[in-house]
Amino acid sequence: MTFCLGMKCESGLVAIADTRITSGSEVSTAKKIAVHQGERRAMFVLTSGLRSVRDKAITYFEERLQNNGAEMGRAYQVVNALAADIRRAHEEDNEWLIKAGLWFDLHCIVGGQLAEDDSPHLYLVYPQGNWVEVSAGTPYVIIGDTRYGKPILDRTLRHEATLEKALRVGLLSFNSTQASSTDVGPPVDAVVYARDSFTMQERRFNAEELEPVGEFWQRSIENAVEDAAVPVAPLASALGIYPT
Repeated sequence: MTFCLGMKCESGLVAIADTRITSGSEVSTAKKIAVHQGERRAMFVLTSGLRSVRDKAITYFEERLQNNGAEMGRAYQVVNALAADIRRAHEEDNEWLIKAGLWFDLHCIVGGQLAEDDSPHLYLVYPQGNWVEVSAGTPYVIIGDTRYGKPILDRTLRHEATLEKALRVGLLSFNSTQASSTDVGPPVDAVVYARDSFTMQERRFNAEELEPVGEFWQRSIENAVEDAAVPVAPLASALGIYPT
């Protein structure tokens, strides 16, 4: 399983992805974020799904950027290019995957800003090549294991958030997922894009660096549970349960 998160704020974009690859009983590490930068062009692509499908589609996409990237001035044009390469990989491999008892599975998050964009954009791309743009109303998207990281994002992340707060919430979302999913774990790759900068800042955080975040979050949740005794007390007493 995978944890890939993209967040869109007024001041830019933040992306976070784990690096754990699980195949049966084997666990390895692989990068799930690809960063592409050039003259007034900066973007990232996060992927979740069948690794072989991902590698083929991203290879085609990177070749297309190298050959025709200068002709693309808007983020949606880049997303359309990726969608075309996903469909190309589907046409080539889907029949053989089905014969092997597998299915074509590739979800992507694409974020960035190109020369003709007035602001950064964030997109979710489906295995069929269709896509949706992330809006200010729900300023994030997760692919992979989406179950455990959503609550804190839904409750605390707003489009007006600073990049620092988005990173903070994103790392807590990752920690919540890591605590409940054995297929998600560090190291974690993080990318930050400041609006109109056309430069991606990228960093990998290992388990030791992330440990203080996990310890803080564990203490905070435990303390919140204890503090909830006050508002829960009338409900507990209605059931004949009293503090001991």
